[in-house]
Amino acid sequence: MDRIIEKKKGFARAFTKKALPYWGAGVFVILVIWLVFKDHSSTLRVNGDTLVMADVQRSQFNDYIRVSGQVQPMTTVQISPLEGGVVQEIIREEGSTVRKGDEILRLTNENLDLQILNSEAELAEKENILRNTMISMEQQKLSVRQERLQLEMEAGRSRRAYEQQKTLYEEKLIAREVWLQAEEEYRLVESKLQLVKDRERQDSLYRSVEIEQMEESLDNMRLNMQMIRKRKENLTIKAPIDGELGLLDAVLGQSISSGAKIGQINETGSYKIEAQIDEHYIDRVTPGLEAAFERQNDTFAAVIRKVYPEVRDGKFKADFKFTGKQPDNIRTGQTYYLNLQLGQSEEAIIIPRGSFYQYTGGRWIYVVTADGNRAVKREIRIGRQNPQYYEVLEGLDAGEKVIVSGYDSFGDNEVLVF
Repeated sequence: MDRIIEKKKGFARAFTKKALPYWGAGVFVILVIWLVFKDHSSTLRVNGDTLVMADVQRSQFNDYIRVSGQVQPMTTVQISPLEGGVVQEIIREEGSTVRKGDEILRLTNENLDLQILNSEAELAEKENILRNTMISMEQQKLSVRQERLQLEMEAGRSRRAYEQQKTLYEEKLIAREVWLQAEEEYRLVESKLQLVKDRERQDSLYRSVEIEQMEESLDNMRLNMQMIRKRKENLTIKAPIDGELGLLDAVLGQSISSGAKIGQINETGSYKIEAQIDEHYIDRVTPGLEAAFERQNDTFAAVIRKVYPEVRDGKFKADFKFTGKQPDNIRTGQTYYLNLQLGQSEEAIIIPRGSFYQYTGGRWIYVVTADGNRAVKREIRIGRQNPQYYEVLEGLDAGEKVIVSGYDSFGDNEVLVF
């Protein structure tokens, strides 16, 4: 006999074979929803006690940087010998206080001594030549004068003879030929006399020019002699200014060439601070910016006097001068740490400086959630910075908390679970 199967009703119908496709569809829908809405962020569990956290604040941002600089004299004069030689004697030691003209060291140069002897011998030879030439010219002058006097006497005799012969000819006592011969002899002697006078005048002019040229040559030789002797004086190195002998690179017996740097003299009483600044600030650092530093429980002020345009190893150089008093017992080479003011203080969102910046470059940071159980990666934009704080331009609000310690062990995880 057939048994009547009763249809299941209510909740029981969900467990029938006919309901299995519906169960599969439901599970599939739930899986899809879970895949769509689940958190795909990579997560890393970390020990929160080892992290350094800081609050995001809205406060005054003081726009300054901290730079280190070394004390240097305001004026430094290099010591370089004008003449080369061998160090014979060191008179002043490095660190000595000197006054202008004080002897520092002496050199010796045998070649220069030989040049002086040769120049003296050449000068003496030239002087002898000039002396002999002047004697010869004087003798020639006397000879010409004697010849002129002789011709003047002959001209007088010839003139008298000519006049006598002329008178006799006029009285018809002598022949015309005798009178003409007397006239010719007179004219000849007059011409000779005129030639001697012209030669005497020309010789006088020639002697004057030649003697002037020789005397000028002697003067040049004497000047050259003085210059060579002055070169001898240059073998003694003297202090060009008052100050402190800050460097002396010379030892006894050392051969030093002309123009070589062997030392320097630092002017005392006036100093500057020479600082190396990161090239990141090269567009903002200009002459006239003020700086301050603390020393001996006192604050000292300085101002930039010169900015050097050249960048080396990622840094450029700037010189500071004191605008007020200087520290006591200031010494060349001391290191001072200055706070260089780049701009006015302004209200901004700030976070403390930390080692996270070396890893992220200031492009993102881990922000702690409100419950304090985890931290989430967030993009930010950092602007200015000083030795204590970063200025945050975008991405953070006052009151939030961030991780500022190093991120080297976090990898690329977006969420940190404490």
